[in-house]
Amino acid sequence: MRAFGITRYGQTILEELEVAEPQLGPHDVLVDMRATSVNPLDLLIAKGEFKLVLPQKMPLVLGYDVAGIVLATGAAVTRWKAGDEVFARPGGHSTGTFAEHVLVRDEDLAAKPTNLTFAEAASLPLVSETAWQVFTEMTRVQPGTKVLVHGAAGGLGAVAAQLAVHLGAEVTATCSARDVDLVRGFGVQHVIDYRNEDFSAVVKGQEVVLETVGGENQLKSLTVAAPGGTVVSVVGPPTSAFARQLRKPLLVPVMALLSHSVVGEAKKHGSNYQFCFMRADGAQLGHLAGLMEQGVLKPRVGHTFTFDETPAAVSLVADKKARGKVVITREG
Repeated sequence: MRAFGITRYGQTILEELEVAEPQLGPHDVLVDMRATSVNPLDLLIAKGEFKLVLPQKMPLVLGYDVAGIVLATGAAVTRWKAGDEVFARPGGHSTGTFAEHVLVRDEDLAAKPTNLTFAEAASLPLVSETAWQVFTEMTRVQPGTKVLVHGAAGGLGAVAAQLAVHLGAEVTATCSARDVDLVRGFGVQHVIDYRNEDFSAVVKGQEVVLETVGGENQLKSLTVAAPGGTVVSVVGPPTSAFARQLRKPLLVPVMALLSHSVVGEAKKHGSNYQFCFMRADGAQLGHLAGLMEQGVLKPRVGHTFTFDETPAAVSLVADKKARGKVVITREG
């Protein structure tokens, strides 16, 4: 089976791999991949950023989103049958999605929204589940909650901004000047062109901040959070809570050390810092699919590549030249 991935950590260009067909377990579903998308997580995994907590065998097929058609189901699967159109952020023992066929746990799947193409659907699972878990589990966004979303024209930021608006939040978002009208179109009340204005000079009292950039931007985000507010980062550093989430108690002190500086800085400002590494959840994705069908959550596909062009698609994201989500499509 054709796939794309890496043979060593630190590899910057993906290579084509020939891998064995996934072996179907009793609770597994084999999906014929019709579309997948590129996430910053692919780059972090390839660099080896998470090899300590999520060790992988080589060669490693990358990819964390899939939309496609069910080919076969395990003996214990009752919700899905061959021919069903589905999408997912595969989790657990599932295989990478930059491949012709993808093995997905039954519980991670949801029916593909009927109003979306495979390419549009593939752009949404990881980012929509991340936004949902940040706003409904890690924090409690309600009508009137002040929320700041960074990178609101990007793959995650666009979905997060739309979801926060849907939840009734007072949303402030950062983006480049060329995307201001797009972000306003999501219903965002306050839009900041980050290239021409320092958000930390004009924004204060944010109860929830979704931080997608890292570095100096992350430190500034801590200064705009309200007392008792929460800054949630998807780029790290990971916290001791992440080690507990992975059920790896030996890593708790390691993660605590890695995040010591940023956690301490947050405390200085009276706020909280959390790291989000989303988990696959088909039930959540099913609920979000309903919002997609209602037009509440709209895909933001910026670039489309063929399956043969997968390395180029990943390179575009690595070079930070992408606008919106980068999607890879494949004919069945």
